[in-house]
Amino acid sequence: MKSYNVLRAMTRDGSARITVINSKDIVNKAVEYHHPAPTSVAALGRVLTATSMMGLMLKEKDDTLTVRVLGDGPAGAIIAVSDYSGNVRGYMQNPTADLPLRSDGKLDVRGIVGHGEVSVSRTFDGGAPQSGTVGIVSGEIAEDICSYYAISEQIPTVCALGVLVDTDCTCRAAGGVMIQLLPFADEKTAEKIEENARRLSNISHLFDKGMTNEEILALAMQDIEYDEFDEIEAKYVCRCSREKFFGAISSFSDKEREELYDESGKIEAVCRFCDKKYLFTRADFKK
Repeated sequence: MKSYNVLRAMTRDGSARITVINSKDIVNKAVEYHHPAPTSVAALGRVLTATSMMGLMLKEKDDTLTVRVLGDGPAGAIIAVSDYSGNVRGYMQNPTADLPLRSDGKLDVRGIVGHGEVSVSRTFDGGAPQSGTVGIVSGEIAEDICSYYAISEQIPTVCALGVLVDTDCTCRAAGGVMIQLLPFADEKTAEKIEENARRLSNISHLFDKGMTNEEILALAMQDIEYDEFDEIEAKYVCRCSREKFFGAISSFSDKEREELYDESGKIEAVCRFCDKKYLFTRADFKK
């Protein structure tokens, strides 16, 4: 039996589309692979959550979407890739990066990300990626995603993201809501969405209290008529394989490849998304 963690809906007047995701399991899978420090859990978890929801807006099964948060903070680059079904994978350059709590007791995601840019690229049917880039406006991720849509795609967007980190550095609760206005949206509906967005400011705590996707959707759509139209199971999925790494290394020149062998005569390739290791020998390439 599938466990659905994504709920999608549409306002009845056709003004907006809404996605709600409970991403706790996705974030914990990333924690299992990367062993990040607390603030890094929050930063990577938010990027994974946003990227999953953005991937769900792709139109074809073979399309992919990549979000790169390239800040100058201790975290370094944070990268996540999603598919048409919201399945996502990601990593950060410095997962052990951490900062003291802010004065309000919250994790300093803004500080660990720093200043820089957010890049979003889509690859359609295996073709060349189409990209857009905007400056980081806050480093809190949700505001940066809204800024990307407003500037690069001219789509008014509400995005709420949250990751609650437990004392053992696992994810206690995580989730997000993304609401996008559609062309010719009703002005009154848009105003009501903006008003309701304040209720989502601490979304990880809503999930931690046990609220369901349906209940959070109702909170976001209070006094707005809407229809749920599907539920999806989105996971942390790495698509690495020995064949993919072999193909990549095979494209190197003999000289370049020779420099990669260790003392035992092997090349070790490590997937950045799941830390899986693949070993290759000279005999593998001679075949």
